[in-house]
Amino acid sequence: TAQAERTPYHENAAPVGKVFFDSPEGPAVCSGTVVKDVNHPGRSNLVWTAGHCVHAGGNGGWYRNIVFVPAYNDHGRSEAELSRAGASEIAPYGNWWADWASTSNGWIQGGSESGGDGAAYDYAVLHVQPEQGSKSLEETVGAALDVDFSDPAAAEAGTMGAWGYPAAPPYNGLRMFKCLDTPGRFSLAPNLPDMYRIGCTMTGGSSGGGWFRVANGETVLVSNTSIGPLDHTWLAGPRLGADAEALYQNMSRTYGGR
Repeated sequence: TAQAERTPYHENAAPVGKVFFDSPEGPAVCSGTVVKDVNHPGRSNLVWTAGHCVHAGGNGGWYRNIVFVPAYNDHGRSEAELSRAGASEIAPYGNWWADWASTSNGWIQGGSESGGDGAAYDYAVLHVQPEQGSKSLEETVGAALDVDFSDPAAAEAGTMGAWGYPAAPPYNGLRMFKCLDTPGRFSLAPNLPDMYRIGCTMTGGSSGGGWFRVANGETVLVSNTSIGPLDHTWLAGPRLGADAEALYQNMSRTYGGR
């Protein structure tokens, strides 16, 4: 069962945020995480999320107007309370608009509304910019996570936690939740990379939210929420290896530091 994250979020899970975007079907939401930029230490403007939060997969194209809001709804207010709240409570670190998004060829070619063959490659990196000023996302939030591309097998990964903003019933997308579990191995097909799977009741909207583990005493991002079943009993996320690292490095070199 997903547990509500403690408030204020900026003290307990500052790098986690909510992603808003426009799809052909209308406005949609996901989750994301501030990650470090290896080529621009201390000044990252990179956000990790799911491929299906930026691109529709095999039968569609890129989504538009993607914005990341770290520590969204900082105090976990209800809808009625939030309507009276100030901007600093809704978006304590402001709104960060993506000026570039990148996802894997595996997702673009094989992804579908239910995940499809692309689920094993369902990851993406956003480059964002501030609405005002020149401070980077990492400097503004005061935290960012390293991404772990060591691709540990599920049996060797230890405990993982998934964080996000589930928005489909019984949740409403206003509060941050987390699930902690020891991952199992999830296989879509023999010819596809296997994924991690944890027990978790989070629903749609938590997609793209980071999965974290502790490695060498440091909390690192090791996956992100991709797919789950209709009864919302588990979540699966991609393993991040050489392909994911190449995507990240390209984003860092080409767009980082702007």
